[in-house]
Amino acid sequence: MKTILITGASAGIGRATALQFARKGWNVIATMRSPEKESEFTKVENIFVTHLDVEIKESIHNAIEQGITKFGNIDVIVNNAGYGSFGIFEAATEEQIQRQFNVNVFGPMQVIKSILPHFRKNRQGLIINISSGGGRIALPLFSLYNSSKFALNGLTEALLYELAPLNIRVKIVEPGRTNTDFAGRSMDPLQDTQLTDYSEIEQKIGSVYQGLFDPQQVDSPNLVAELIYKAATDPSSQLRYHTGEDLMKAREELNEDEFISNMAQNFGIDIP
Repeated sequence: MKTILITGASAGIGRATALQFARKGWNVIATMRSPEKESEFTKVENIFVTHLDVEIKESIHNAIEQGITKFGNIDVIVNNAGYGSFGIFEAATEEQIQRQFNVNVFGPMQVIKSILPHFRKNRQGLIINISSGGGRIALPLFSLYNSSKFALNGLTEALLYELAPLNIRVKIVEPGRTNTDFAGRSMDPLQDTQLTDYSEIEQKIGSVYQGLFDPQQVDSPNLVAELIYKAATDPSSQLRYHTGEDLMKAREELNEDEFISNMAQNFGIDIP
């Protein structure tokens, strides 16, 4: 029986992924910042709930050690914990910039560094980083989030080559618009009431975004969990797995100037 460790498993994609793998007979190490609040997972025999905060190095080491002690091995790591900052870049505080990268980039880096000795010892392992369509397509008002996901994608692609000789594989899952709390408690607004020069563009862009997270028009976390399971069980060397085909397809088919022009037009932005 294989074992998977998932960060950010308390809600959304992480929670759906934990349940997906448990149903498939895997041992699941479901990590979260507040495990004491979890009640459903503790009733499932093959799910082990433990504390992990990607901003706290010691908690990462402890969660991995506890998982190995519980199940004897870890075969797959899913770096799922993350959130998004939204707003004008100039409004971001130094603390907001630092935390966006702590959680979305430096946290996954530390998880990977912490599991690699175990994977090297076993001469096998799989790292799945949950990125986003925002890791390949940048959108206005998502500058911090986009840049963190671009960084995560770059890390993953570089590790593909670096770890292959050790029989350690890496994959990227890029969800499109998904019905999670991303636009709620997982969103950090960047606000500065003194930056009135941006008011018009914020309103214009905001009106475009209003319909994007309509629950009727987005993917369910379960669909993304199924994609993560597909990535975890796919023996091929495929790097990327994504939902949200339409925008990705447009990005791949158009040259850069055409794509940027189309995106600017959609947001009502004139680029000089």
